[in-house]
Amino acid sequence: MKDTTFSIRIASDDLDTIKQKAKQARLSQSDYVTRCCLGRQVVVVEDLKEVLKQQRAIGNNLNQLTVLANMGRVSVANLRCTSYHYRRYAE
Repeated sequence: MKDTTFSIRIASDDLDTIKQKAKQARLSQSDYVTRCCLGRQVVVVEDLKEVLKQQRAIGNNLNQLTVLANMGRVSVANLRCTSYHYRRYAE
């Protein structure tokens, strides 16, 4: 819980950089500065849209297989291709 205010004087260029980096990390400025100062890792992940799209497609395929299996229309599924693509996008 944040219960204390902390103010500093900073060059406007430095503040602009902090704002930009916090936005890239999808963190508030306060959270970004706190993590940096306390030596915590700030991870920036870009281009998640494609990964999420692929994961949704895989999830849809698995759901379709589950429905077919529950209906008794599929008894064995070859998921080698699916696992290959999932590993490829997970890297």
